[in-house]
Order: sequence, then C-alpha cells, then structure tokens
Amino acid sequence: MKFAVIGGTGLIGSQVVRDLNAAGHEAVPHSQSTGVDVISGRGLDEAVAGADVVVNLTNSPTFDEASLGFFRTSMGNLLAAARKGGVRHVVILSIVGADQVPELDYYRAKVLQEDILAAGPIPYSIVRATQFMEFMDAVLTWTADDGTVRLPATPIQPIAAKDVAAAVADVAAGPPLNGIRNIGGPEVFPLDELGRLTLAHKGDPRTVVTDPTAGMFAAVKGDVLTDENARLAPTRYADWLS
Repeated sequence: MKFAVIGGTGLIGSQVVRDLNAAGHEAVPHSQSTGVDVISGRGLDEAVAGADVVVNLTNSPTFDEASLGFFRTSMGNLLAAARKGGVRHVVILSIVGADQVPELDYYRAKVLQEDILAAGPIPYSIVRATQFMEFMDAVLTWTADDGTVRLPATPIQPIAAKDVAAAVADVAAGPPLNGIRNIGGPEVFPLDELGRLTLAHKGDPRTVVTDPTAGMFAAVKGDVLTDENARLAPTRYADWLS
C-alpha cells in the first residue's frame, strides 16, 4: 500500500514512516521541510495524489485558542486534497480523554479535528493515545524553580512514542475503523509521583511539591486521561527511562 504521512518528519511521524516501510509498504513523509503546508494548502494535492492512505500527524504550533483555527483549516485542506486524490482512508492521532477537558483550548481543538474528520467524506480512523513519556521533561519545566517542581497528582498513563507510532502504523495499514481506538501505557501514575521518579533517575536534586493548581494538568478533573480498557503498549516507564 502507498501512504502519505503528513507531519512525517516529527517525533511520531518519522517512526510511523519507518514502521510502514519496514512492513513492506511505501510510506512517504511530508512536512513543511518537504514543501507541504497544511494551512496554505501548498503541496498537499501532490503529496496525497495516488496514496491509498493519508496519515495526518501535523500539530498546531501553539496550544492556545489559535490551535482551534489550525486544526479547522488544516483538516479542511487535507480532506479536500484527499478526496480529490482518491484517498480511501485518513488516520489522525488524538488524545485519550480530550473530550473530557474542555477547559483546555488545545484539547478542544483536538476534538474539533476529530469531529471534522468524522463528518468528512472519507473513511477514517482516530487513534487516541495517553500522554507521551517523551513529554515528561517539558512538563517538569512548566512550574519549576531552582529547588522545586510543582505538579498536581493527576493520574497519567504514560506511553512511549515508539509504541504510539507502532499503533498508528497498525491502524493505518488496516481497514478504516470509522471510529476511535484508544492506546495507553501499561501503568498509571499520579503526575507528581512520575515527576519524582524522573528526577531521581536523572540525579536531579529538586523536590516535587504536590500542587493541585500547578500547570496545564491542573485543569484535568479525575482520571479522564487514562483508560484501563485501552490497548496497552509494552514499554514500562522505568524501562523507558533506562
């Protein structure tokens, strides 16, 4: 099969391309660096022409209200190009529990992306993943000072990017779900505990202070970012740290 992977040079996209090609398919990465712009539409028609499946892994450059406009425009342009090019399956990556956190602009934007895809003219699949292990370093910088890191005890089910990519490639190579598949890591941690584990592994002497008002995840109520019924990935957090 032939795949056009839009956003195919990023953290997940580059690994999806690798996994699909290793499985004997033809997966071509596309991004701004290769001349494809999902906002202006430049290069999109050429990128998806002749592809059986389009995997859209582009992401908004901001996480604020502007992300709504990014996904609205990019999905409109992508679906128009895919329909013109005869694409038979469109796949996107979203977030477990995104529809449960309307307080966060970016999560509302991802739900908008899902809704546009589901209402579109092409069979589709949505892969929702829990929080990436690779994002933990960034999370530790959001509310940190010289001696402490403040984090809420929000339940998190971290998943390795390589496992996300494998799941996306698997869905893309199969029949359209016309629905959602949730994937998650094999363990659930309170975010503050995850912070302590991470700092200890790095030999970072800072102290994690549990603060229910700290950072983006303070807006999350309950355990909506986890899913015990998700398809569980194999990589455990301690093994990933190692």
